[in-house]
Amino acid sequence: MMPELGKYAVTVLSAYGVTLVLLLGLTGLSWRRWRRLKAEMDRIERGRDG
Repeated sequence: MMPELGKYAVTVLSAYGVTLVLLLGLTGLSWRRWRRLKAEMDRIERGRDG
């Protein structure tokens, strides 16, 4: 189902590749930040229980 891209194939496919890498990077950074903030919130909650 790949359309014929002709002489623009390298440009289009590299744009798709860069976009995919950026999306994966942003997802990874968001996930890492979520884990860090969740750990901080858990630490604060444990301090209140004690």
